[in-house]
Amino acid sequence: MKVKQLLAAALMLSVSAGAVAAGETAAQRQITVNGESRLQVAPELASITLGVTEEAEDAAVAMGAVSDAMSAVIGRLKKAGIAAEDMQTRRIALHPVWSQDRSYDSGGRREITGFQASNTLMVRVRDLERLGEVLDTVLRAGANQFQGLSFGVEDPAAVTDQLRGAAVKDAIRKAQQLAEAAGMELGPVRSINEHGGSGGRPLMAMEMARSDAMPIEAGELTFSHTVSVVFDMSVSGGE
Repeated sequence: MKVKQLLAAALMLSVSAGAVAAGETAAQRQITVNGESRLQVAPELASITLGVTEEAEDAAVAMGAVSDAMSAVIGRLKKAGIAAEDMQTRRIALHPVWSQDRSYDSGGRREITGFQASNTLMVRVRDLERLGEVLDTVLRAGANQFQGLSFGVEDPAAVTDQLRGAAVKDAIRKAQQLAEAAGMELGPVRSINEHGGSGGRPLMAMEMARSDAMPIEAGELTFSHTVSVVFDMSVSGGE
């Protein structure tokens, strides 16, 4: 009797183990697909990085000259209709200016001959048709550093949401095509991982120049997004 019970228990364990193994095998029938999306949109705003640099023998004089010049630039920008929230100070710096005396008598010693002060400002321009006008305004107001400009959109999150949904749809389309080609049926989604995206136009360096009408072409911005989606698969016909 005990032998029969042991055999029955062993058989049940064997069946159970087989079911688990079959379940693991079925679970391994998966496919991973990358979905991609790309969108081109017209720029809605521009960000300019500009600054003022002055030199003087005294540090306080150099910093004072920079402060006066930047105040004039900010004042002109406000008159041009740039809101206070669209202007942000990015960097204020003060560095010594060293002599370049390399004569034999000097022994190669260098001395501080003055100081260089600088103030960098980021300006956001929402009316792109006035971008050239704004640039000319800051140049005339005393800005003597122009580190470049970049274009963007008002609501980057909305663009990302649109791209994210399109990327998932692209992954589903690819997975269905691959499953059909392999004679399989596509099952539910197991996981979705975002690999992020890219977008906008990189910062463009521009030369400082005084002109009544600085020509600028905004062009288009290209945004992209990528996701990785894992799907279950089963043999066509119900296996």
